Amino acid sequence: MKFRHAPAPHLAPPNSVALVMRQVLYALVPAAVCYVWFFGPGLIINMLIACTTALAAEAAMLYLRGRPVRKYLGDHSAVLAGVLLAFAIPPLTPWWVTATGALFAIVFAKQLFGGLGYNPFNPAMAGYVVLLVSFPVHMTAWLPPDVDGLAQVDFSLWQTLVIIFSGQLPPGLSWDAITTATPLDRVKTGLSLMQTISEIRQHPLFGDFGGRGWEWLANAFAAGGLWLLYKGVIRWHIPFSMIVSLLFIATLAYLVDPGSHPSPAFHLFSGATLIGAFFIATDPVSAATTDKGRLIYGAGIGVLTYIIRSWGGYPDGVAFAVLIMNMTVPLIDKYTVPRVYGHER
Repeated sequence: MKFRHAPAPHLAPPNSVALVMRQVLYALVPAAVCYVWFFGPGLIINMLIACTTALAAEAAMLYLRGRPVRKYLGDHSAVLAGVLLAFAIPPLTPWWVTATGALFAIVFAKQLFGGLGYNPFNPAMAGYVVLLVSFPVHMTAWLPPDVDGLAQVDFSLWQTLVIIFSGQLPPGLSWDAITTATPLDRVKTGLSLMQTISEIRQHPLFGDFGGRGWEWLANAFAAGGLWLLYKGVIRWHIPFSMIVSLLFIATLAYLVDPGSHPSPAFHLFSGATLIGAFFIATDPVSAATTDKGRLIYGAGIGVLTYIIRSWGGYPDGVAFAVLIMNMTVPLIDKYTVPRVYGHER
């Protein structure tokens, strides 16, 4: 009797790329709900545009490269890149800007390097930075949170669709009237006008720690990130070292001159700190792979984020910090390889 058997390995791995990507998407659901609650339904439309463009670009590139399209589309990595990009841009971003960012993320930052597993840079952040540099006006048109009268108008889903696809506001409204600076941008602008932190924080946009609405969004990202840690989808090293390094340098600056430097809590609950720590910096492809390397990698992102926020030309620095540290990953991995037991270095 002839027994058929397959070659090793004979045990199926507990995780797959598709499962990991789905779990990350699930962890972003609380933040998506919070975002829509405070800033309107634009996020959902931007997600659809970004994900559709990302999937189409991925399918086209896989076809041109002679790779199985259905197999690689099913790993959900393109969808995750589109979702992260949608979180990073204002809710009323024109559709063609969103599509451009998703197209660059998939074609130039991912597929031209060889696809998933070969891209040295985080695709979503690469696409976001290209948009930020190329279309600064559109990328700074943020709506104020819909809380205590800060929002001048509450757009419906249909009105949001019309604005995103036509670029036209309803009669009687202007972009200057309905948009506002983010908390990080308002702090940077206020300091450049020689205002103190206490004077800047008198604006109703600010809450207990960061910006009103943005604080709750940061908490939602943290909740999703903690769930990923609990499920073992991500390791603790990068979020821990990024947050600790950012808080450490922010605390030192705050103690030296609290009038010119925001509190550590402001840095933690503002901008992309928490989505960066749990969902962006932990990208398994573009991040460091050793435990010691992850600590160095995360700490570098935290320090660079603070430097860019304090002295750079952009209010937030998470995306730039991640891309800069992506370039250092080969060097970090080379010098943090753990010693093999039974062998000397």
